[in-house]
Amino acid sequence: MPQAAEPPIPAHDDASVPPVRGAFSRHAPGLLLAIVLAICTVLLLPPGEGLRTPVYDIGSVADETVIAPFAFQVPRPALDVARERERVADAVPYVFVFDTTALDSARARLTSFAAALDTVRPSDTPVSRDSAASRVAAIGEGFRVALTPDEAEWLAFPSRRAAAISAVRRTFERTLPDGVAASRSLDGVSATIRIQRGESERIVRSDGVASWSDVLRAARLLHPDASSAVADGAYQRLLSGLFIPSLRYDSVTTAERRAEVVSRVQPWRFEVRSGEKIIGAHEVVREEDRARLEALREVTLAGTSLANESVRTLGTFLLNLSVIAIFVVTLAFYRPEIYARPRALAVIAACVLVVLIGAAIALRSSTMPGALIPIGVAALLISILFDSRIALVCALVLAVLLGVQPVFRSSPVLFFVLAGGAAAAFSVRALERRTQFVWSIVAVAASYTGAAVISALAFDWSWAEVLQASIFGAINAVVSVALAMALLPPAEEACGVDTYVKLLEWSDLNRPLLRRLAVEAPGTWAHTLAMANLVEAAAQAIGANALLARVGTYYHDIGKLGKPGYFVENQASGRNPHDKLKPAASASIIRNHVRDGLALAAQAKVPRSVRAFIAEHHGTGPITYFLEKARERDAAVHPSGEFMYPGPAPQSVETAICMLADGVEAASRVLISPSEERLRETVEKIVRTRIETGQLREAPITLQQLEIVKSEFVRVLLATRHGRIDYPGPEGISAGPRRDPSLPAFSA
Repeated sequence: MPQAAEPPIPAHDDASVPPVRGAFSRHAPGLLLAIVLAICTVLLLPPGEGLRTPVYDIGSVADETVIAPFAFQVPRPALDVARERERVADAVPYVFVFDTTALDSARARLTSFAAALDTVRPSDTPVSRDSAASRVAAIGEGFRVALTPDEAEWLAFPSRRAAAISAVRRTFERTLPDGVAASRSLDGVSATIRIQRGESERIVRSDGVASWSDVLRAARLLHPDASSAVADGAYQRLLSGLFIPSLRYDSVTTAERRAEVVSRVQPWRFEVRSGEKIIGAHEVVREEDRARLEALREVTLAGTSLANESVRTLGTFLLNLSVIAIFVVTLAFYRPEIYARPRALAVIAACVLVVLIGAAIALRSSTMPGALIPIGVAALLISILFDSRIALVCALVLAVLLGVQPVFRSSPVLFFVLAGGAAAAFSVRALERRTQFVWSIVAVAASYTGAAVISALAFDWSWAEVLQASIFGAINAVVSVALAMALLPPAEEACGVDTYVKLLEWSDLNRPLLRRLAVEAPGTWAHTLAMANLVEAAAQAIGANALLARVGTYYHDIGKLGKPGYFVENQASGRNPHDKLKPAASASIIRNHVRDGLALAAQAKVPRSVRAFIAEHHGTGPITYFLEKARERDAAVHPSGEFMYPGPAPQSVETAICMLADGVEAASRVLISPSEERLRETVEKIVRTRIETGQLREAPITLQQLEIVKSEFVRVLLATRHGRIDYPGPEGISAGPRRDPSLPAFSA
């Protein structure tokens, strides 16, 4: 939309400012803006709040949607995990290894024992028998066979021990090849065991595995002397002492297999993936949902140490700073005129801060904060004050800034803020009246409704949630637009931007200054209205701000209210107060209408861009009429401060057009027969004079634009200065010229 032109920013003297210092001073406001907003974002939307997980009772209704910010597991009770691990461990069969060398080893020991006993040859004397028994007992100890004296004496006789050793050998031959476990090795064993035999492995029932008791039963069938208690004792001692089990319990392998199955017992009930919905708003909380919420809270609290909080806060600050820096850099590259004005940056920062405060309030008061964040306030104000493109960029950056905050990761804030901000930014591209804000309300509300419908399709929202978000969006649109309207006047004053609406208000001809001008200086007022038509037509033709040009022209001569009679257009025929004054005094009065106009404008709080027309419409040109009068008295008089307007020269296209129109309109009034050729010559002369005196040197107007301006001046003047039919009056009086051509026509 057309915006009011502003006085240019004075350029720095590069020779007096060091390059580094100059660059820092140029970028310091933008850097400060980014840092302050990043800090405010962290303070208003603390990252720690995004880690606080609500825990609802089973059977209650959740009032917000909770999305897992990261992957985590829902743990099982420790006692349940321990019991489960014990159960699966007990179910693992014990591993026994078949020892193929057990029988051979038993045979070898038995043979060695028999050979040692064969060296004992007792005689019939008691002394000899006792000595033989002692030697048998000693041999038994060497083979770990603990014999009593009576048993040793019994084995001292060759026939007896031969029978016993034969029975032991036959017992081992019958039992060991099938696998015999050691005594008590099967105690507490599960129902099945695994027997490894070489590379093969088989599962058998534990009660079907032979043990020491089975060896004893087999040995009884081969007993050498079952009638003798001493013989039975010696026989059993030989069996137990020389027995080598052929099934050996493999505790290492069993432990490894148990550890493997125990490791498969997960300590959690289930896993939750990052971004997975834990519970939706308005859903009934189940036992499983509560377990997930409790697990998320525990995991979050476990990682919220002071060090982690500090690191997280620093990281969030840097993230915010990076996002905001995108907007600041965009201003620096594509809107340097805004970036170079700290007041404009301050207003933009205030707009962003309003949105951040609104986001903090929405977060704590609603389950749908995205539809209540007042992004429209910033988008509308920036679009009106500057332009819609910068407003759109600001909305995009704000959407990203809010979307990356931990507190909003569980809701589609980014999408809602983006939709509302874009609608608000483009809804006021050409704001010409206050009623257009109604369309902004409709556009923003419609964008929120569309965002809600899309969320329903993308995120499985219910239609009740869509309706709620649409209602919230409509309320947000009304509040945002109303707040933007309320903040627009102070924002205009703060950043020094005169918007289209503000200029439209100052174009009201019933404003006190304009009413005074019309009543107290009617000639100046007529001159002003005629000029306004010229200026507006020319500005519109070259694409300048036509409204600013017209409004500025209305006020350019209000300084003449101080002494209206001293200006030719307000003088009656034959009366000229300058005839009694010296040329210097007259020039002072004429020159001071610029100063007086600025004082009146400041008192009435006329917009800055309009005040520029008062100061610049004469530039620094000479007060020609009275300068020539002074030279008639003293030829040595030169153009100086007392015969020059204070200026400055026009700084904008609009004030340059006003300067040209002022001279053209005044000069055209002295033409009795303003033909097109004479008008064109007059316009050409005025424009050429202003160029030659350097009055357009600082105005950003091109020669091509000047040609268009001159053509528009001629066109409008032809339409307003055309000749009329000389109708005779009741007394035969003809309507003659309206001004006495003998009156002085000086540029004032």
